[in-house]
Amino acid sequence: MPRNKTYNEEDVVEKALNVFWQNGYESTSMQMLEKAMGINKFSIYSSFESKHGLFLECLKHYKKQVKHNIDKLKTGNKGIEDIKQFFYDSVSSNFKTDQPKGCFVTNTYNEFSSKEDKCINEQMTNFMDQLKSIFRQKIEMDTNKSKKLVTKQTNYLLLAKHGLAAASRVNTKEEIEDYIDMIFKNL
Repeated sequence: MPRNKTYNEEDVVEKALNVFWQNGYESTSMQMLEKAMGINKFSIYSSFESKHGLFLECLKHYKKQVKHNIDKLKTGNKGIEDIKQFFYDSVSSNFKTDQPKGCFVTNTYNEFSSKEDKCINEQMTNFMDQLKSIFRQKIEMDTNKSKKLVTKQTNYLLLAKHGLAAASRVNTKEEIEDYIDMIFKNL
């Protein structure tokens, strides 16, 4: 007879997400996850099949968390100003002391870029392609820009977003705000 879960799956995924976010996938041990989640390995394996399965659930959970910012970016009608606001929105939680720093997706993208993990790489590629497409649409709102300039600015902003995610792990709020302001002065 199967045992009933005595924990809320969304709560334990949130706790696991914070551990992965702080340490990365490779450096996170099952013992660290057990301690943070408050459940044993058997329960983790029973619910998520593996550390990898739990990590995939954490990615899904994080994407749900940032969906509001992505939707706000998509539906905005101010072009590049929408992207600038998205940059501010994406780092705002970094200045709360109880939150991990940086962007979980960018951290994952960096950690898995050289690994042959088809499932995670596919998710990262899809996320980055979506972001790049939205950036392109926002830049194209300025009809005076050539296709070549739109492409260059799209690539520039995607790379700037990666840099912002890395910088937000260690830099102050003032430094981050200055960085964002300078990114958009260069467009």
